[in-house]
Formats: sequence, structure tokens, C-alpha cells
Amino acid sequence: MTLRPGEYRATLDVKLREEVDELIAAQSTEAVIEEAADIVEVLAAVAGTQGHTLENIVAVAERKCAARGGFSMRLWLSGVDH
Repeated sequence: MTLRPGEYRATLDVKLREEVDELIAAQSTEAVIEEAADIVEVLAAVAGTQGHTLENIVAVAERKCAARGGFSMRLWLSGVDH
């Protein structure tokens, strides 16, 4: 069965939630990597629904990290003053 565009995106959203739950539950390094790979696959499909690629997602993530910082230092920002 071929899904219509709206159905496809909704199905990808459900699949992404499922894969994130599996990543959270993963206990071994191998399982974490396997589940992360599944998430990447779903993200690539989501990007495709918008006419973009996984590479576009990575480029935006890198730009945001450069501008705002990332998680590599394990610091958590609890709020922002405006």
C-alpha cells in the first residue's frame, strides 16, 4: 500500500517516536548505535518529505551548534533571559 503524503508524514512521526523510545531503552553500546541509525533513517525520510536530505539536516545542526553551542561539554542551559 502506498501512503498519501499526509499519511506518510504521520506514519514517519509515529515511527520516529517508536525509534526514540527504543533508543532510550537501549542498554548496550551496540543497541544504542543500532537505534540511533534507525532514527537517522527516519529523519532522512522526513527530510525527503520536505524536499531536503539528511545532509541538509546535518548542515543546519552544525550551524546551530556553532551559533548556540552543543552537548559536547555536557552543559545544560536551564533557561534564557530575554
